[in-house]
Amino acid sequence: MNLYKKANIIHYPSLRTMLMVERALKEADTLIGREELKRRLPVKIMHQTLNLILKYLEEKGMIIDSHKGILWIYNPSPVLRKAIENAREI
Repeated sequence: MNLYKKANIIHYPSLRTMLMVERALKEADTLIGREELKRRLPVKIMHQTLNLILKYLEEKGMIIDSHKGILWIYNPSPVLRKAIENAREI
């Protein structure tokens, strides 16, 4: 499912906006709701633009977006990545 073809996008986010949202999510130590995330951003952001950014980050495996909130899960550690690749399911 390509989110860019499905939705009627009014405004695409800039790289600056995407990095701003990423930073706010990384700094949050617990689940954070959309409205709280918007409050923590230094500038106002359209709700549709925020949803587009969150969908992108979720598709890339960087966040989990549930009904309880949003959580940053991405860990670029090569040691962790290797451990996951070599792990066996019990």
